[in-house]
Amino acid sequence: MTLVEHIYELRRRLAIALLAVAAGTVLGFIWYTAYPFGLPSLGQILTDPYCALPPANRVQLGGGEECRLVAFGVFEQFVLRLQVAATAGALLSSPIWFAQIWGFITPGLYAKEKRFAYTFVTAAVVLFTAGAVLAYYVVTQALQFLFTIGGDVQATVLRGSDYFSLLLALLIIFGVSFELPLLVIMLNRVGVVAYEQLKRWRRGLVFGLFVFAAVATPGQDPISMLALGVSLVLLLEFAIQVARVHDKRAARRRLEQGWSRIPDWKGLDPDQPSPLDDRLGSTTPTAGPAPRIQPVVPPPADRGNDGSADRWDVT
Repeated sequence: MTLVEHIYELRRRLAIALLAVAAGTVLGFIWYTAYPFGLPSLGQILTDPYCALPPANRVQLGGGEECRLVAFGVFEQFVLRLQVAATAGALLSSPIWFAQIWGFITPGLYAKEKRFAYTFVTAAVVLFTAGAVLAYYVVTQALQFLFTIGGDVQATVLRGSDYFSLLLALLIIFGVSFELPLLVIMLNRVGVVAYEQLKRWRRGLVFGLFVFAAVATPGQDPISMLALGVSLVLLLEFAIQVARVHDKRAARRRLEQGWSRIPDWKGLDPDQPSPLDDRLGSTTPTAGPAPRIQPVVPPPADRGNDGSADRWDVT
């Protein structure tokens, strides 16, 4: 395909992906208050952590015993519902737009790279989902702490926009942060970091992860910070152990291939033969005088040579 054909293909695939996201947004907008096939509505799923609070710890406006959030603007409910629907639409349509992205890049990959990409993407999806699920359950405990810290002196009137912003931010932060072990393993596989380096940096990395958890969590409550920090430390330790196993296998392969005498490929001398040559039985060439270049006598004229050019040979 030419460059213009690639651009046309990219435009077509982006259009399909955007249409899928738009369709998912419409479904999310409807699902916000609907109960399809007996399933809970999207609004109920998102407000369950807030509604799990005791009624005495949340201010209920609008009458009735049902759990409701409040809004202070004319268009606030519509904008909030549209934002939630767009987020749900992006998630619901993710198989379609991801298939379009994959279909665009896969022709340029080898079979081995395709298998590696499948593993990478599958692990990324599983880790992101695990982080989002943990954040969903952490929100309940965080709200219990934040809404009861004032005792009987204070009560919180929670806006729908503030609550959903906090919830969605925690879901995204936890999901993205859980990709850390995948990043460490990738860097180890390509040779950027080794197990010995990670082992030396372990204390600094643990401290940095807790600092990141304290800064990244929007709630600023100790429960979400500890949950994110401890989870990241456990995932980092898992990645370090994977790097240890990988480096051991790599060292064993180097030993079997005869590269044990060379600690690093950067130390190779381009003027010396590799240990693989010794293993195959070849010997290192000895130093000697440079070869002499002698002219070759042209054949007789009666053999069809016009003698217009000289011939040279290396002996």
